[in-house]
Amino acid sequence: MSTTVDVPETSSIDTREKAPLLPAPRQAGWRRGMAIMDFILRLGALAAAIGAAAAMGTSDQTLPFSTQFFRFEASYDDFPTFQFFVIAMAIVAGYLVLSLPLSVVTIVRPQAVGARLLLVILDTVFMSLAVTSGAAAAAIVYLAHNGNQRSNWLAVCSQFTDFCQATSGAVVSSLIAVLLLDFLIIMSAFTFSRNR
Repeated sequence: MSTTVDVPETSSIDTREKAPLLPAPRQAGWRRGMAIMDFILRLGALAAAIGAAAAMGTSDQTLPFSTQFFRFEASYDDFPTFQFFVIAMAIVAGYLVLSLPLSVVTIVRPQAVGARLLLVILDTVFMSLAVTSGAAAAAIVYLAHNGNQRSNWLAVCSQFTDFCQATSGAVVSSLIAVLLLDFLIIMSAFTFSRNR
């Protein structure tokens, strides 16, 4: 006694791939929109970095009651921290200028993952440079405004008001650049997570 089992043909099984959650044109449009936002944020961070370097680099004040033997002058190059700040923010601004063509590539070719990955890595490196220089300069600006009784650091901003306003503005501008770079990194991470 033999039993036979009928096996259905395998040709009737659907072997097509599943469709993506988003249609391809809509997904490309979303990526292009994020790339355009990336370019705009880069321009804003560039303006903030240039503004920070220029404001700190031009901060200089001489008090009117200088004598023949003593000149009371405050300049950014009197402080190594401020010199580091100007150099670091100029480097960050230079990087942002050089990153604009890569950002344009991500607008033209939204599926270019290599360019996005390179931008996110370099954004992280240069954001850390901007954070360190901005934080160091902020500490010196705080001491200039408030002084420190224990270390005998006098608050000089009551005399050097223009100098302190320029340095404070430079620090605020650098923190805006850091914030915009941070948004760029978060946007890139979000874009990568949506591409998976």
